[in-house]
Amino acid sequence: MSAAASSSSTQALEFGVPGVQETRPGCLPRLRRLVNVPGCEPDRVNDLLLLSPSESHGSCGTDTESSENCNSHVVFFPGDIQNFQQDMALQPDGAQWLSWSLELVALTLARRFPNRHIWVIRASRMYLHKFSCYHNFVESNLFGAPEHSTDYGAFRHLRALLSNGMEQAGLSNLLPPKGVGDRVAPGFTLAVVGFSKGCVVLNQMVYELAMTRADPELGPFVECLSDMYWLDGGHPGGSETWVTDKRALGELAASRVAVHVHVTPYEVRDPMRAWVGREHGRFVKKLEELGARLSQKLHFEDEPASIENHFRIIQDF
Repeated sequence: MSAAASSSSTQALEFGVPGVQETRPGCLPRLRRLVNVPGCEPDRVNDLLLLSPSESHGSCGTDTESSENCNSHVVFFPGDIQNFQQDMALQPDGAQWLSWSLELVALTLARRFPNRHIWVIRASRMYLHKFSCYHNFVESNLFGAPEHSTDYGAFRHLRALLSNGMEQAGLSNLLPPKGVGDRVAPGFTLAVVGFSKGCVVLNQMVYELAMTRADPELGPFVECLSDMYWLDGGHPGGSETWVTDKRALGELAASRVAVHVHVTPYEVRDPMRAWVGREHGRFVKKLEELGARLSQKLHFEDEPASIENHFRIIQDF
């Protein structure tokens, strides 16, 4: 792996990864690390990884070419342990899971979602180097267990992160910054994917849907949300692993966002955390009753529950 700083806030990272095709010799996929990207408030910042469409296929096209080809975006919220590769390699608990680093997951997602900009949002805090905390998106304790509300600002923060991240990366005119009114560039679409702990952000978004859809500034951005993917959601709290509030789920169904639910026995069949499976069942059943655009799948059903299969859902969904 080599890294070269292109500015004080952006780094270009190059990886040779088995299975990633190169269109020309010596042209490797390039992930841009955007450091300390500001969000909706001065004290809310996150590090991002960006992999643009032409780059995800090994093309050496320019940033301008990438932004002109496509204005569809996928945002991924990782789970515990997952961090930048160089940071994971230094931690005993992280080194064994290097194949699920943020960089390698970005490349996996690029194959799953071709011709889209892939954004990976690093948790702003990693307690004990392994417990991801998304307190910029949802009120959380040190271990990342959430306390949901209807107005914390998850959508507002995401919009600001994407707008400022696009500006840093040279993807101009895709999502104007706050204060420009309700403008969203033509063709802009957004899908959000949460894995494990990262699903707490999607849950928070569900609670905020009613308010944000009615907001003159955020409404047009939220209307561009096409898909939400829950991948084996879980967190250390004793409840609210899945949204079960009927009013919040009614708003999700009414939004016509496509809801994709992918789980493994590791989360939904753990007898020590039986509430996770019960909440998952209530989440799915209520959305079905409400006529939501819902798809669901239990992966690795005939295999023993394992953390390995928990991670594998990132490749299998």
